[in-house]
Amino acid sequence: MTTAPPVFRATMPPTALPAPEPLLGARGWAVFLAALIVVCAVAPALNLWVPEGHPLHLSDYLVGLLGKLMCYAIVALAIDLIWGYTGILSLGHGLFFALGGYVMGMHLMREAAGPGALPAFMGFLDWKQLPWHWALSGSFTATVLLVFLVPGVIAGVFGYFAFRSRIKGVYFSIITQALTYAAMLLFFRNETGFGGNNGFTGFKSILGFSLNTPSMHVLLFALSGLALLGCFLFSRWLIRSKYGRVLQAVRDAESRTMFCGYNPLPYKLSVWVISAMMCGLAGALYVPQVGIINPGEMSVGNSIEMAVWTAVGGRASLVGPIIGAFAVNGGKSWLTVAAPESWLYVLGALFIVVTLFMPGGLIRLPQQIRDWRAGRRAQSAALKSTPVKEALA
Repeated sequence: MTTAPPVFRATMPPTALPAPEPLLGARGWAVFLAALIVVCAVAPALNLWVPEGHPLHLSDYLVGLLGKLMCYAIVALAIDLIWGYTGILSLGHGLFFALGGYVMGMHLMREAAGPGALPAFMGFLDWKQLPWHWALSGSFTATVLLVFLVPGVIAGVFGYFAFRSRIKGVYFSIITQALTYAAMLLFFRNETGFGGNNGFTGFKSILGFSLNTPSMHVLLFALSGLALLGCFLFSRWLIRSKYGRVLQAVRDAESRTMFCGYNPLPYKLSVWVISAMMCGLAGALYVPQVGIINPGEMSVGNSIEMAVWTAVGGRASLVGPIIGAFAVNGGKSWLTVAAPESWLYVLGALFIVVTLFMPGGLIRLPQQIRDWRAGRRAQSAALKSTPVKEALA
């Protein structure tokens, strides 16, 4: 009886996976905590407790302006998720922003009208009862849920058919623009129950608290800041995960990603819905601060301008779009007062300059300048060494 010779198997050492990168480095957490303190403590104190006329007083106008800019920054961050990290350029995100604003506006109109009463514009149109889509507008809890669900569901239905049909590139951008324009025309009609051309205005209170007090203005400012910081952390966590790496792979080479066994449809659809819900949140925070929402927020120009914020700040950087939203809208607030007829020309010129000379946006401009200087120095050194080489030859 013979025994089989022993089989020697080579044992491979276990592969050590790289440790996951931290969400933020030490410097990043320091900046984040500093921003949190400014939003929740420093700015409110400067507005409420520092008397007017003092150099450190933060005026009500600046509190409202900064609150709006933080809402715009959330929108720019949402566009960066789909454009900067997934390669999907949307020219229709003004729709999702406005939908979140309309959901909140409906609740504020119900509260302003009082229990059992119809909003003022419905009385003017001689309506006898609320339309079906106003059924949940009296509940604040339902309103908060609908702020996310309404933009999310509409984005999900639209995105499913668009991505399943493999519509991409400029064609996708055009149909998002067409969707927004169609929604704007729908909301302009009085019979739809959205206030027609005037939209919603005349808000008085929220949860029984007046909207016209300095403390409420500061509270809405702080909520906008917390929402922006929360969306930033969520986006950073999303991008640094395996899910985010697949999104970037879809952006860089969608066909190759499919050959690797990943179906791009659920990834593109899910990030599209997340982006729309972030815009809905921004719109809901925006409306009580400005006191009005109308179909003009869905205009094609507004949606294009939102993409400009992201491009100016710097795509695929998360921090860049926030900087872009503050820079562009801060400049707009100043220029529309100083020279209102020049703003559109400045905006168009800014986009051209960024596209041609600053493809990385403002966030990467310092590195671009350093690289340019290094290239100039290398070129100068090469020119100086050329005569010496020729003499030796």
